[in-house]
Amino acid sequence: MHPVMMNSLEFLKIDLKGLTEEETSLELSLDDDFFAALDGAEVKKGSLHVSVSIRKATGFFELLFHTEGHVIIPCDRCLDDMEQPVETDNRLVVKFGSNYSEEDDIIVMPEDEGILDISWFIYEFAILVIPIRHVHAPGKCNPAMTQALEELSADRSSDEESNQSADPRWDKLKSINIKD
Repeated sequence: MHPVMMNSLEFLKIDLKGLTEEETSLELSLDDDFFAALDGAEVKKGSLHVSVSIRKATGFFELLFHTEGHVIIPCDRCLDDMEQPVETDNRLVVKFGSNYSEEDDIIVMPEDEGILDISWFIYEFAILVIPIRHVHAPGKCNPAMTQALEELSADRSSDEESNQSADPRWDKLKSINIKD
């Protein structure tokens, strides 16, 4: 299959009941439009290639996702945008039931619907592999912001040192001897 370029998220809704093959493969190319179209998404830019393999079995569907690409997020140090690589493999099992529910990697959806929107799952898979702390490589941060941070850090250190020696109450507390 050819990669799909998108203008809406409709093509990310899979009619599971309509699948006729035992195994179906999808190749998806998602760009900034994908992130912008998701309500509530914190990340608004990126480029992802997603391979989805859907296996139809008795009583359930198994979806295997391989996602790679990058997202654009702010650097924790200088706040400029940075490109964060993303690569992840994920699995979902979808069963039909009476009410919709999600638990770990198992989705239960009403049988009368049968349409699974995979857009938010793809987003979550990509976002969950972003490290907690994300910063530019050394020397790549915004130089003006780096300098401002260094100056503020130096000012704060000197303020703390001067406050400690300037307040005589702290000196009196330091002289108290506590014995066990």
